[in-house]
Amino acid sequence: MSLVNNLTELLSPAIKNAGFILEEVKVTPAGKRRIVAVIIDGQERNPSLDEVTVVSRKVSDILENYSQLGDLPFTLEVTTPGVDRPLTVPRHWRKNVGRLVKITPNEGEPFISRITSATDESATLESREIRFSDVKRAVIEIEFNRKDPR
Repeated sequence: MSLVNNLTELLSPAIKNAGFILEEVKVTPAGKRRIVAVIIDGQERNPSLDEVTVVSRKVSDILENYSQLGDLPFTLEVTTPGVDRPLTVPRHWRKNVGRLVKITPNEGEPFISRITSATDESATLESREIRFSDVKRAVIEIEFNRKDPR
């Protein structure tokens, strides 16, 4: 089992107990050290900075005693997915209801529409409904002046 898989298995329960989802673990060499990036997300909302700090402390405590990281020093980064991260699972769509999304379908031209609802198989947009299996890529479009109706 790879280091990333081991870390994912090790950290998932603590992150879940804190009320969040472990999106991804990345381990990147950086000179004589490694960067361990732990990306967390919320089920229905984005974690606050204070919540990320709490999770970061928990993860740090776990990793301090994790022998498989060896003697090589590491830098821990606990963060949330950026707004430019693609929507890849149904919960990403559900938590972004009301936002604009740029969709590149498997066939046809890319388009932008607002998400009005989402299920486990598809999203309803202002302009149409689209099955997730028909989406090649989807990312949130940033709106600087829009008032959040939620």
